[in-house]
Amino acid sequence: MINLKSTIKLNDLLHLSDLKHVKINFNVSNGEEDPLEVYKQNPDAINHGWLLHKGNSGNNDFPVGTTMVGLVRLSNNPDLWLLTTVAEITESFPATDAVGYKSHDLAEYAAYYGRVIVHFHNQAMTTNRWAESILDDLTVDQILPEVLQDDAFPGYENVRLSYAQLKQVIDHQKPDWIAALENQKAVYLITDTSNGKLYVGSATSKENMLLSRWTTYVKTGHGGNEGLKALTFEHIQQYFQYSILENYNSRVDDDTILARESWWKKTLMTRSFGYNQN
Repeated sequence: MINLKSTIKLNDLLHLSDLKHVKINFNVSNGEEDPLEVYKQNPDAINHGWLLHKGNSGNNDFPVGTTMVGLVRLSNNPDLWLLTTVAEITESFPATDAVGYKSHDLAEYAAYYGRVIVHFHNQAMTTNRWAESILDDLTVDQILPEVLQDDAFPGYENVRLSYAQLKQVIDHQKPDWIAALENQKAVYLITDTSNGKLYVGSATSKENMLLSRWTTYVKTGHGGNEGLKALTFEHIQQYFQYSILENYNSRVDDDTILARESWWKKTLMTRSFGYNQN
């Protein structure tokens, strides 16, 4: 880790200029869940859930067009925050005590998400503050060498990875994950979080098991699938999510896996409404 505290301001990295339309969202525990732990398991639950919460009053905290800088508090220090997203608010809709906005994560800042730790003492009660009055007080404490996440493999039934998280697993050869995936056959699900479309695939001995199959997705985005080739790599990197429907050990016959893959395609209707073309 590089110690940069008090030497570099957060905006030295972000270069945000129109501060009248930038808000900082400080995300803290709701008394039941720690947002940092939620983020480790599923960044989208924070960036497209917690951060877009509209309070009981239904006030328009984020006007459409606002740039939102999302931060979650680190558990061990109330003045340290993890940068999880920089996003543009694209839609606001009526909501009471629920998510009331849609947002678009800004890809130009993606290298900082989950890596930049910010130092700031938030003396105000509000968790949403206009950047114009406080941005100069947010300083970079550390830049982590990789995205902060829970390294432990959560079990096959609890796998839900964004493209960025899957890439971290593959690029850094996370031991728990590699051991769990490298000799495993599976039927898996890819979800396009921008539109809800699904793709069902399988990993058999022909594909050299699940680890090899998912490594191909990290490298190419589409994994050779015709239904995914029409999408840009940038779209896949931003919106794709990977999970496991069924897992099998290496001794199970490939035909069994393929039959289950076909069953899931029919059940989820991914040939009619998703990305499967076969």
